[in-house]
Amino acid sequence: MAFRVKIKVWFPVLLLALSSAMAGAREPAVPLDEMIAVELATVGVESVSGSPVVLLREPGSGDVVLISIGPSEALAIMMALREVPTPRPMTHDLLADVIRSVGGSVERVMVDALVGSTYTGLIELRLAHQDETVLVDSRPSDALALAARTGATILVAPDVLVATRGLEFEGLPEDQQVVTALGITVGEVTPDLREALRLPDERGVLVSRAVGEAAARGIAAGAMILEVNGEALGSPMQFLELVRKTPADTGATLRVWQDGETREVELSTDVPDPQRPRIDPGDGDGLRV
Repeated sequence: MAFRVKIKVWFPVLLLALSSAMAGAREPAVPLDEMIAVELATVGVESVSGSPVVLLREPGSGDVVLISIGPSEALAIMMALREVPTPRPMTHDLLADVIRSVGGSVERVMVDALVGSTYTGLIELRLAHQDETVLVDSRPSDALALAARTGATILVAPDVLVATRGLEFEGLPEDQQVVTALGITVGEVTPDLREALRLPDERGVLVSRAVGEAAARGIAAGAMILEVNGEALGSPMQFLELVRKTPADTGATLRVWQDGETREVELSTDVPDPQRPRIDPGDGDGLRV
């Protein structure tokens, strides 16, 4: 009963807040059709300052967009990439749960401008039985942490892409690296994991999740990526670097070990289709995954 009372209180309050946000929300700094889709790759550090940054892979150019974030947001994104369960919902988990509980979905998040030294962001929400989406102003770090939990499309403005081009970054220590590229999330192969999963005695990275084309081609958690385009892998960050170097019009060829067999899989370097809960148009209270 207490749960039902809380929902009844939350629902009108949230709808009022979203209606207010829609009425006063700013428009994107550039038209949506000019923005560029990117893939959330990992968290690293900026080489000069050592401050945390989130790395976004842009398939067309192979560039990585660096967005400065705070330590708490870096942790939130890494926990989402690792799919670490928590006893109680953290802030971004709670926000995602509230949106889903009222029949909504996160359609897209955007890093739409760089004003001085500050990035600006937007979250685009879709609500059940409402044709127009809702734009909510956001810090990019919070928007990206939410996208990591919902699979929402991530867009960046061309000026943002150019502004970060050439900036140097470093990965986290190898035992902390979790990297996503081509819709495949990978981590380090530790001796304990190699023994427990009976992995081959080869260099490579361990798959923890696959979506999009990679999943459709049979790549799943527990597989090992041994090579990208004929080069052996030594770390998750190297996986990202080799994918970045792949010409966009050729696709990346992976040598994959899975279930005791090794095979080659060629995947497009495009950003995978978003993997997010969908609103069931027949029931505003339900969700369809």
